Amino acid sequence: MSDLVEIVDSLENKVSKLLHKYEILKQANLQLEEKLAVQESNQAKIKAELNSVEQENQTLKAANAMLGSNEHKRETKLKINSLIREIDQCIVQLSE
Repeated sequence: MSDLVEIVDSLENKVSKLLHKYEILKQANLQLEEKLAVQESNQAKIKAELNSVEQENQTLKAANAMLGSNEHKRETKLKINSLIREIDQCIVQLSE
């Protein structure tokens, strides 16, 4: 009978330790999820900023080509043609 009590006590002790470890891991998991959310938010902000900077870079390249630079002349011509097509489409839609 004494052995049975010792086994039960041992099991209770082990279960208690496992529950404690579970709670610790649960808290650590919550902290990691919060950090992940913050990092994902930062990544989204950085991507938006990168897109903005890339768009500004393209605009500056076009402006530079219009000022007489030969570096990006082809890109600028393509962009102007694209804008003209968009304007033509707008005119067609307005005339309908």
